[in-house]
Amino acid sequence: MSLKEWAEREVEIACKRENPDRKEGEFDYGCACYESALKAFNSLLEDGHSGMSIGYTKQILNRLIEGKPLTPVEDTEDTWQYGHTNTKKGCKTYQCKRMSSLFKDVYPDGTVKYHDNNRIVCAEVDSPDVYFTNQFIRRIVEETIGEITMPYMPSDRPTKVYVGECLYDKKNGGDYDTLAIYYGTDPDGNRIYINRYFKGVPNGWKEIDLAEFNSRCVGDLEDGEDL
Repeated sequence: MSLKEWAEREVEIACKRENPDRKEGEFDYGCACYESALKAFNSLLEDGHSGMSIGYTKQILNRLIEGKPLTPVEDTEDTWQYGHTNTKKGCKTYQCKRMSSLFKDVYPDGTVKYHDNNRIVCAEVDSPDVYFTNQFIRRIVEETIGEITMPYMPSDRPTKVYVGECLYDKKNGGDYDTLAIYYGTDPDGNRIYINRYFKGVPNGWKEIDLAEFNSRCVGDLEDGEDL
């Protein structure tokens, strides 16, 4: 059996499991995805790819699917498009034309800062597979791992950060007013130790020590040093 025949058979089996009662010519979303993947696979075979070359091509294709550039992004004028002006900060924000998740903030004094919305993702320690993004947490983590500099080549995987939250004073409303940023794992799986704690104040967040954090969240969360 050739590789092409094997792939076609696998897709046939998968589609039958996806929709056992599918009639010929009937549209099925799951089967359409399998068949689309088969078209891409057959296209690679037709180009003569196998072994190492098909793996390398897969990496390229994955980055294109995920909206990630194939070569480093450089801070040149034609790389950015104007987005908006932040009246509070006084900075102008530009979006990268090559990477929709990458932004550049230009401040009145000439300071330039970059942020990639997909570079750092967060998860609660008790729900480690449910990810979200948070600008404040991103800024804190960047104090440890460093801010983005140019040229910038995003990793295939994000840095994952694990946090804990609790609501100390119900008068504050919302889901939580106390935050622990425990640790992270970089794209290579290496642990990044952070262990910083914050409480909500009228103008944002104020850093607190572990003792105060524990006094606010006793019984709700564990010390990040043990995680």
